[in-house]
Amino acid sequence: MMQADKNETGGGTAAKTRLPLTADSAPSGAAGFGEKKAKTGPGCLSRVFGAIGIVVVLALIFAFLAGLKYSTLFLPPEEESREIVVPIPEGASADRIGLILEEKGVIKSAWAWKWAFRIKAKISKKPVTPKAGEMILDPSLSVWQNIDRLTQSRYIKAYGFTVPEGRNMFEIAKMAEAAGLGSGADFLALCLDRNFIGSLGLEVESLEGYLFPETYSFPAGTPLKNIIKTMTDQFFNVWKRYDDLAAQSGLSRHEVLTLASIVEKETGAANERPLIAGVFLNRLAKGMRLETDPTVIYNVADYDGNITRKLLQTPHPYNTYIIQGLPPGPIANPGEAAISAVLKPMKTKHYFFVSKNDGTHHFSETLAEHNRMVNKYQRGGGKKN
Repeated sequence: MMQADKNETGGGTAAKTRLPLTADSAPSGAAGFGEKKAKTGPGCLSRVFGAIGIVVVLALIFAFLAGLKYSTLFLPPEEESREIVVPIPEGASADRIGLILEEKGVIKSAWAWKWAFRIKAKISKKPVTPKAGEMILDPSLSVWQNIDRLTQSRYIKAYGFTVPEGRNMFEIAKMAEAAGLGSGADFLALCLDRNFIGSLGLEVESLEGYLFPETYSFPAGTPLKNIIKTMTDQFFNVWKRYDDLAAQSGLSRHEVLTLASIVEKETGAANERPLIAGVFLNRLAKGMRLETDPTVIYNVADYDGNITRKLLQTPHPYNTYIIQGLPPGPIANPGEAAISAVLKPMKTKHYFFVSKNDGTHHFSETLAEHNRMVNKYQRGGGKKN
């Protein structure tokens, strides 16, 4: 017979019977066996906000240091504006240019230059292409501003080259060499190179007469072909204004330039150009030889400054004391005023003129009068004792 549970009779220690817990029977919020209860409350939030605060502080410190680095490396190295001419090699990379600029003192840091260059290219969404040549930069400008300068042709240093009216191609070749633009011999060779002359749109024996006198500017290292083309292009620009007049004159362009070059060499006083042109045109119309001294000495190697009887009597294609009509081409490079004088000559009855040794001339209608003036001004016949 089984004994009754002592819990029911009230005596002794009762054996406890444990029933398994189920999800349904577990207290709300109770953790399962082997799990730790998650910590919550004000302490936990304070730690989160503390971590965020540390991140913010670090970000501010980083921003400060970045700004300090920017001011040190990206801003101008100098306060006073001044020009520094920096040679930039053809095809140089951004990194190499940065090193060159840092060495020249234009920027503080090649590293900053490299990154600014890349950022500039991304912002503009197109390639940033520095110009080659001698660039005019300024150390008082920021890295960004000097990048802008390097991409603009107007900041390439140019050297002035002035060709006065009436110089021939042999003289201009020497002037080009003296100006550091290149070899005079190479310059002259191009002026005689028929293939190169043809590429310029001309069908002539040489470029004599077509190297327009002007003041030019060329960057260092400009090829001689480019320099010569610039000069002939300028001639074509000027000639456009005289195309119609030339057609009316009955003279070809080459003949106009040939006569204009003689007028240029004979003229001392600018206001005499149209009158001198009128005299030469009168002589040509009458079939008279031009008999002008500058043609006698054109390209004469041993000319010493004196026009001798021997020179006057020496045959060559340009000696107008011997040949009839115009020489085969210009003897110099005339300016616009001389070209205009030939196409807009002064109407005159004069056929002769002689220098008065003061830059002006005496003009005569007859040979007898001319001979008297030659005696007066050139042979001392008019001098007083």
